[in-house]
Amino acid sequence: MVKKKVSSGIPGLDRLLNGLFIGDNVVWYDDAGSLAHPFCMKFIQASHQQRKPIVYVSFDRSPKNLIQTLGPLAENPHLTILDCFTNGKGDKAEVFNKFYEKDGAQWPYQVIRVTEPWKPDTVFEAIDGLHRNLSGDVRFVMESLTGMQDLWEGEDQILKFYSHSCPKLYEMDTIAYWIVEKNAHSGRLRAHINQIAQVAVDLTMTQGRSCIKILKADKRQPADIGIPVLYSCESGEILFRKSGTKKADLPDLGQAVKVFRTHQGMSQKELARLAGVTPSTISQIESNQVFPSLPALYRIAEHLSVDVASFFRPRTAGSRNIFSSDESVRIIRPGLDKNSIEVAQLTPPDRDLPMDAFLITVLPGKRLNSHFMVHKGPELGYLVSGHLDLVLENREQTMSAGDTIFLGKDFPSQWVNPLTEPATLFWINMTAK
Repeated sequence: MVKKKVSSGIPGLDRLLNGLFIGDNVVWYDDAGSLAHPFCMKFIQASHQQRKPIVYVSFDRSPKNLIQTLGPLAENPHLTILDCFTNGKGDKAEVFNKFYEKDGAQWPYQVIRVTEPWKPDTVFEAIDGLHRNLSGDVRFVMESLTGMQDLWEGEDQILKFYSHSCPKLYEMDTIAYWIVEKNAHSGRLRAHINQIAQVAVDLTMTQGRSCIKILKADKRQPADIGIPVLYSCESGEILFRKSGTKKADLPDLGQAVKVFRTHQGMSQKELARLAGVTPSTISQIESNQVFPSLPALYRIAEHLSVDVASFFRPRTAGSRNIFSSDESVRIIRPGLDKNSIEVAQLTPPDRDLPMDAFLITVLPGKRLNSHFMVHKGPELGYLVSGHLDLVLENREQTMSAGDTIFLGKDFPSQWVNPLTEPATLFWINMTAK
């Protein structure tokens, strides 16, 4: 028998998932603890428009807090709140029980207080008893499995309750949303949950961008299963990024940090030390697994000698031939005195070009006891202005304005500006690409 298809209340999700079916248990793995909420709100709103009964099972919010969160949706005559918080995590506190003393649980709000929510069987009996008094395909929002685990003290109780409830809810022709804080549970529990659920969805926040990924969808074949899709919440609507949009169009913080770091000749360990974080953190930032705090981001930018905006500047693809001056990047190599030399890369470091161009200024009267580049390959320099002495192949040599120098296998061990004016070099590194 084919189950009826219904809307989640979000057209983009319906397309991505290829529809919800009556009987679906939908597990939402929430990476941030708040990402699933907009999806639940749209689900409740759609159920209200379809005139379907909705049961909100709350372990984490007091009835008053939940009603305020739901706003006008709480006055929906088809909505019932099953309160597992007041006598559970609320510890029967007077401040929460006053909600009932003041008739707060009366119309227009339908709230049922579970007397012993610390007992999984009691919770299921409350759900089952409520369902028997409702007609049609009932919708459930279970907030949350993580809250249940906190109250029931262990994953075994959670697994037993979930393993018993999901098949029952399926047979009773319901649709149930189960909220799970992803990082609060073991991989073993998540694997069992996925096996039983009809639908599993992963929600993450990466670099301040929200991503959704369909992990499982029984009896349907979503085109994007297992593929992260960007979405945003705008004016109460959840909008999905059109499929086929190139990832390169998006600012890539991790890649930008890596590009600037490697062009500085700096290791992850060195950048981590300067920025006051662990090498593992830098590695995770560069692979886009974590987003740094703002203070850490500013410290990273400072020690990479770029402004923070450089990390988020769009990486323009294509055959551009002209690069504006604001695309140049200041480079500082560890081991070189930044008060002696200034290096600006003129070509964007993220472009796949056969050469990199730099403008190098050796300040008046300064001496460099090593070459200013860390580069494997030929280099070519033109002295635009000033005068430079250098030691190359154990031999002292001199460059005057207008002179050109080519470096193949050997590189200067010393650069000196003997004058009282800066010496400016236009420098090219040939890249093996």
